[in-house]
Amino acid sequence: MNQSLRVSQVVLVEDEPALRLATGQTLELGGFTVQACASAEPAVAYLNIDYPGVLVTDVRLPGRSGLQLLAQVTALDPDLPVVVVTGHGDVEMAVEAMRAGAYDFIEKPFAAERLLATVRRAQEKRSLILANRRLLAAWSQHPDLPPLLGQSPAIERVRALIASLGPAPVDVLINGQTGSGKEVVARHLHAASGRKGHFVAINCGALPESVFESEIFGHEAGAFTSALKRRIGKLEYAHGGTLFLDEIESMPLNLQVKLLRVLQERTLERLGGNEAVPFDCRVIAATKVDLLQLSAAGSFREDLYYRLGVVSIGLPRLSQRRDDIALLLAHFVQSAAVRFQRARPAWTAAQMAQWQSRDWPGNVRELRNFAERLVLGIVDDAPAEAAAATAAAPESNLPALLDVYECTLITAAMQASDASVALAAERLGLPKKTLYDKLKKYRIAVSRASD
Repeated sequence: MNQSLRVSQVVLVEDEPALRLATGQTLELGGFTVQACASAEPAVAYLNIDYPGVLVTDVRLPGRSGLQLLAQVTALDPDLPVVVVTGHGDVEMAVEAMRAGAYDFIEKPFAAERLLATVRRAQEKRSLILANRRLLAAWSQHPDLPPLLGQSPAIERVRALIASLGPAPVDVLINGQTGSGKEVVARHLHAASGRKGHFVAINCGALPESVFESEIFGHEAGAFTSALKRRIGKLEYAHGGTLFLDEIESMPLNLQVKLLRVLQERTLERLGGNEAVPFDCRVIAATKVDLLQLSAAGSFREDLYYRLGVVSIGLPRLSQRRDDIALLLAHFVQSAAVRFQRARPAWTAAQMAQWQSRDWPGNVRELRNFAERLVLGIVDDAPAEAAAATAAAPESNLPALLDVYECTLITAAMQASDASVALAAERLGLPKKTLYDKLKKYRIAVSRASD
């Protein structure tokens, strides 16, 4: 299975057949794929450093115990979440498991909702960790490749399309609002293609019509007054690579006709020349408008639209993936702090909730600019003190990202529960004492005296 797709998997270890069956069915009804094992030994075969799910294990097992299995899994991958199931009142065993690195524990007998809430939180953490690992791996192979951040279903669908379409020799049309990341997606498609040639980008809206044809197709010496020598155009320069045409809707109609012919024949003629020059490059076009509507209005050639749009990728607005805002902001703040040589600012859960509720018409680009102003201290609602979790990891921001994500989940639960700690704790599957500790840690206000 492609790891860029979100998966929900559980390895369940329980020696009592009836309880193993009931627990497995509960998890499957909750949307998980379950591998149920009667002992620790067969469970190990399913677990590795890339395992995308969660381990749920009883402590008392025949043969190797649950704590021994926990130690083996922790040695294999300390970031693989392990939920330990203990007997009622077995507090010492639960404490030992948490000290040994367990993600959480559940006491028997447990409610189905408690189990599902705990495992879902563990799954979210695992997905975030693996996403960061994939980003680091991509950066190591392509250090100049901008990251495609996010864990929302909308951005996961984009990743899946990139993985599927990347190696295919097909031209692609990317649709998305200003600032939604069209060039980032184009660069990821180029990286996924395995092409060794250049990634060549042209902003069609920034080129004067007088130089458009020469810029794309090139020209021969003497083609016009200032053409003192031959110039290779962008299409030819992108041979073996990818040509990215941003704001394709801005291309003049007369050049749309020429581009259509060139894309169909995969040969071009330089301005002022007669020689047919073959080229092999993938063309990725991007637009922020509906090209079919422009075609109906006579402002864009319909045949070029269908030639470019054999395959299209639609990018979500930032307001359509609000869950990604905390992750994106933490990344942009980290980058800006390094670039400006400033300390990373902190923020409260209330501020994050406010930022997640904004419309962000400029999308990811607007959020990045906001992060830079935040680092520079010129944002009106910037925090006054640096005491939040995002300031905790100056070298690597994975712990900070996890804290931000946890803080976001708790804030959302508190809002959905009308600030009731008891209700929020039930929603999150946490003991009230644990939730109070986390509320204090993240400085989330509690206003209901009834709790």
